[in-house]
Amino acid sequence: MDTFTEPYTRAGDDISLDAVRKQVSALEDAHRAQGTPLSGRIVHVCHYLPVIPSLITRKPSGVLSPPPTPPVLPGEVPPSPSDESAVTATNAANGDPNSPDQKRWKLAPRYGHAAMFSGIRSLSASHDQLIVGWTGDIMSVPNGATPNSEENVSSSGDRVPSAQVTQADRNALETELVGYDDDGHSTVGTHKIDYVPVWLEDKVAHGHYDGYCKTTLWPLFHYLLWQDVATEYASVDANYEEYEQANQAFASRLASVLKPGDLVWVHDYHLLLVPRLLRVAMGERGTDLIIGLFVHTPFPSSEVFRCLPRRKEILEGMLGANLVCFQTYSYSRHFLSTCVRVCGHETASRTVVTPSIPTNTSATSNRNGPCSSSSCAKSITSPTTAPSTAGPVELERSTTKRSSGEKYVGVDAQGHFVAVGHCPVGVDAERVKRDTVRPGVQPKLDALRALYGDKKIIVGRDKLDVVKGVLQKLRAFEKLLHDYPEWRGEVVLIQVTSPALTDSPRLERQVSELVAHINGEYGSLHFIPVHHYHQTLKKDEFYALLEVADLGVITPLRDGMNTTSMEFVIAQERTKKSPLVLSEFMGISQHMSEALLVNPWDLGDVAAAMDRGLLMSEESKASRHAALHRVVTTHTSHTWAAVLVKMLLFQITGQSTARRTPYLPKDKLKESYDRAKKRLFLFDYDGTLTPIVKTPAMAVPSADALLALTKLTADPANIVYIVSGRDQAFLELHLGHIRHLGMSAEHGGFVREPQNGDREWINFTDKLDMGWMEEVAEIFKYYTERTTGSNIEVKKTAIVWHYRASDPEWGLFQCRQCQDLLENNVVPKRPIEVLVGKKNLEVRPIAVNKGEIVKRLLYTNPDAEFVFCAGDDKTDEDMFRALHDFPSSPSGKTTMEAPLSVTLTNNSSSSSSSGSSSTSTSAGSSVQTPTTPDVELAIRPDDIFTTSVGPSSKRTLAGWHVTTPEEVVDHMLYILGERGNDGAAATGSGGTLANVE
Repeated sequence: MDTFTEPYTRAGDDISLDAVRKQVSALEDAHRAQGTPLSGRIVHVCHYLPVIPSLITRKPSGVLSPPPTPPVLPGEVPPSPSDESAVTATNAANGDPNSPDQKRWKLAPRYGHAAMFSGIRSLSASHDQLIVGWTGDIMSVPNGATPNSEENVSSSGDRVPSAQVTQADRNALETELVGYDDDGHSTVGTHKIDYVPVWLEDKVAHGHYDGYCKTTLWPLFHYLLWQDVATEYASVDANYEEYEQANQAFASRLASVLKPGDLVWVHDYHLLLVPRLLRVAMGERGTDLIIGLFVHTPFPSSEVFRCLPRRKEILEGMLGANLVCFQTYSYSRHFLSTCVRVCGHETASRTVVTPSIPTNTSATSNRNGPCSSSSCAKSITSPTTAPSTAGPVELERSTTKRSSGEKYVGVDAQGHFVAVGHCPVGVDAERVKRDTVRPGVQPKLDALRALYGDKKIIVGRDKLDVVKGVLQKLRAFEKLLHDYPEWRGEVVLIQVTSPALTDSPRLERQVSELVAHINGEYGSLHFIPVHHYHQTLKKDEFYALLEVADLGVITPLRDGMNTTSMEFVIAQERTKKSPLVLSEFMGISQHMSEALLVNPWDLGDVAAAMDRGLLMSEESKASRHAALHRVVTTHTSHTWAAVLVKMLLFQITGQSTARRTPYLPKDKLKESYDRAKKRLFLFDYDGTLTPIVKTPAMAVPSADALLALTKLTADPANIVYIVSGRDQAFLELHLGHIRHLGMSAEHGGFVREPQNGDREWINFTDKLDMGWMEEVAEIFKYYTERTTGSNIEVKKTAIVWHYRASDPEWGLFQCRQCQDLLENNVVPKRPIEVLVGKKNLEVRPIAVNKGEIVKRLLYTNPDAEFVFCAGDDKTDEDMFRALHDFPSSPSGKTTMEAPLSVTLTNNSSSSSSSGSSSTSTSAGSSVQTPTTPDVELAIRPDDIFTTSVGPSSKRTLAGWHVTTPEEVVDHMLYILGERGNDGAAATGSGGTLANVE
């Protein structure tokens, strides 16, 4: 596993938003100059649209509705009705809503996820935006009503079942969303923002959100196993089907609106399957998509994540992206480790050369901000190369154009490289600053000061959720009053809790009881130490509370990003510059190092931090606040969004510099197949005809695979071979019943000819020096003793060390050590080569490989006019390499010398029949005799179909690719007339293996 370390950081540097935007523009210009199509549009896929659509309808009350979805509560407090104008899609006061002249929907802004949507809107300064999201539950509103908030919408009418929303209504909403201008939020720039609704059935919508997201993924991602959370679900897997269906609906809707050159960002844990499903939905076009996935929540360690029953499906869905980004370095590291341990993938690093970028000397550099040099600029830096000191914008110190190498660490998912990075979300600092000086804030601030007099005020605001640590905070405050009695009667805690996304009556009761206990123990008739308000504050009240505080305490048990902590810093700029106590388990905490960081489970530590913060000198307060303010106001939500675009553009660089293998078209394959008089088929087994499985013995061919092989071999014009690393016994067991099927076992060490009636295997190694096996076996035994779960497989032509059942990281480390020992001490003295396979290390004779067998088959079938060769791993590249050399030109004829495998068998036959012997070299090769003449090949380049199984970005010598083993079989059935171009059974086809036999 390619490990990586914390990025190099240095305090005090700022991030220039203008500089990042200039680099984004320069990168796009450079890509376009190189011929990369870019549409200039960014497509964001979010769970909810930032718009509440309400259906104008006159239906009787009392309509049966599905269970309600908890409303999306604001990440930032919604504005008070006094100064927020209603935004509606129509001004018609009366009229028939069903009339074509009347609009059918009223639109209002949806509050919540303010930081994310603020960042998205900021990109309109340079890009068109498309936001794809669920409509939410549809509510009816009386004609003429003007809802301006979720609360008003939910109280203004009945819930409308999704089945009752007609197609005409849906089309009308899409029309009315065009040009929708949300003047409740500021939009930066002149580029347009369009909205695309996703429609979900009620059962799917609620099973997806209320079920799988909130009762399975949310607790797990916050390190809570399900028995720790109150839930009525009997199984944590109960709603996975709805989760998958919802993700499929998003992917299908997205596929219908994408244009070539769009950049796609998928947001958060609600949509983890969308990257993979989108590529599938787009078909051949899916391989060219550039997809980013940003996970806003924490990501747990592999030991926690592996508790998820659908762990592999979730990870494979995420790995459909080109870039997976998290809030912190730790979450990125956890994701990499989980992919290795759960999916069996390997980490990899890739260096891409970025286009020449014109730079600007006026920009400041960043080596410290939350998006540091090895995260936002280059993903995560591998320790094998010293981290660059150039941050996302440091290149702009130079006025010259230059190219630079960017190194990414990520996951190699079956040949598809997925970069992994981290970049925390900020807040819209300018908007927060404006909100703190609203006219309504100062009167409320004065009222709070008058109410509490000279008492010290500690402020906290959290959702009433178990992960927010409200109970632990209250207990820590109780410990402050117990251990530091001088604060009794001198300090108050104002704790505001807003309703959580899921109801928790038990937690609410525990909080109320603990508040009553503290007030009873340490309060009096004239003094109450804890003031608990379970409500959503208006914006003026919220900022007045932040400004009056002498200490902010925000101590969740786990949190990805917390906007209140950053809003507190900005609000304190014009008042006391009070310190901030933060949980070290927050995503933002590592970037706010000047806060007082605590372990929320250590009550004494939190109480001591409260005491320290309340006693802090004015000089220390000012110094700490200045550092925090610089972080919060430089790495804003706008900067976050711009850096994400830049990171995704770097992935385009990686995509464009890599060779893209085209998808194999069925029609072209069939046309060549039908034209040829003699055909040669060469198939690898594992990963080509059958999927890769953890237990090799379980790799059994499917009924379709057996049907395809049987029908291919039934045609006398077809020569069909399985060229595998498996031994003879395995191939005989599963494929030996197919008449006229040729087999090559152990990477070409043994061959069974298709016309061989007695099924005799030809041994190509009996003339080779195999004395090296004992020496290699001793080395493998040494590493087996030191690697739990590893084992040795001794074949007749090779010896393999497997570590698939070992700890992935330790096994890979031992494999590299063993490989180094063999290549430096054994290979120079012996005619062998070392191959690194999938969780194994193989040593074999240098004269035995799949490429030699392909040459043999070409030599013995020179009249073949069609060749199809399919494989999926490194050993199959030998086959592709052998076919890559023939023929040299479309019109020229190619003469082929006899390969080593032919001379070995011919010389052996000659020796046994005439008593003569051939001369052997030390490497086991034989001198060519007159019995092995050159042959002239009939094949043309256009009729050779070397096909790699895997993504198009996979590095291969093959000329074509298909994605899965199932597609290999499907292509074969298509050229045989058993399947249509869409994969459906062809009319009149045999259809079953029984019909062939």
